[in-house]
Amino acid sequence: MANDMGLAFYITICCIALIISKIILSILLYKRWKRKNMIYEEGFSGGKMVMFRSPVLQSLTSDVFLKKILKLSNKDIIGAGGYGTVYRLMINDTKAFAVKRLNRGSADRDKGFERELEAMGDIKHRNIVTLHGYYSTPHYNLLIYELMPNGSLHAFLHGKSMDSKILDWPTRYKIALGAARGIAYLHHDCIPHIIHRDIKPSNILLDQNMEAQVSDFGLATLMEPDKTHVSTFVAGTFGYLAPEYFDTGRATAKGDVYSFGVVLLELLTGRKPTDEAFLEEGTKLVTWVKGVVEERKEEYVVDSSLGSCPVDEINNTFSIALMCLETDPIKRPTIAEVVKMLEKIKSEKAVNDS
Repeated sequence: MANDMGLAFYITICCIALIISKIILSILLYKRWKRKNMIYEEGFSGGKMVMFRSPVLQSLTSDVFLKKILKLSNKDIIGAGGYGTVYRLMINDTKAFAVKRLNRGSADRDKGFERELEAMGDIKHRNIVTLHGYYSTPHYNLLIYELMPNGSLHAFLHGKSMDSKILDWPTRYKIALGAARGIAYLHHDCIPHIIHRDIKPSNILLDQNMEAQVSDFGLATLMEPDKTHVSTFVAGTFGYLAPEYFDTGRATAKGDVYSFGVVLLELLTGRKPTDEAFLEEGTKLVTWVKGVVEERKEEYVVDSSLGSCPVDEINNTFSIALMCLETDPIKRPTIAEVVKMLEKIKSEKAVNDS
């Protein structure tokens, strides 16, 4: 009996020691990560400010940010939707940021904030918008992003001031390739992998050089490399969701590929998937384009504002879009394969020109 009690005591002590060592290791790893990635984390009377390490922020302090943030008003709004409200935050004549406000109170909004932080904290890629930090209070959360001076792809394709925002074919191609590269980074290079779940033109932002940057990770889902899907509630934007998503409730990388295929069609045709003409005819953008491509009449559906453009490049891009839009997700390419196919379009042109 004494030996049994001694053994049990020894096992208990070992377990406690193991738990304590894991806690200490976790604290040390967190502090190491914090030193590497954060400039500061400060508590204020109204909330907590956290800023990530960035050359853009080296000369700024939390007080500067907080004072500017608290002065934001309706005149600073540059976007709004179900995700929240986005403001332009001017620090000085040369530095500006985009601030997304998410009001707290509902579980969905709080989860969206947590997902965005979880997905964006360590991401550094030229085709993914940079998250510089956040400000959290009991009533709302703020995400501080790099400001994209040219707004969203949606504004260029469907905005009111179309006359001054015409995209030529080389620019549309560059945007398509950049967005594909950003998504490929999420799907293949991040551990765990990230499924965006809301790929659409309004979530593809454009920097000063018209380079695409994927944004808005409020619906993003993390997936371990050995998994094929994540079971979740159906969310996203009507017209961009893969058909199997409604049946299974499973978020997959191939679902993002389908959404990207719809974006490619928008770049080619200038038409939204929810265009009133489609609704009146009882069809949709994907079905309409598939019929046109089968009849080899792509030139009749290309956006008229494009003017003269290389037929081969346009037709090849239509073909890539339709591969992404295969009804059976198994038949769709991965986004990495899509990147290679898009790159090949220009490499073939370069060879032919030479």
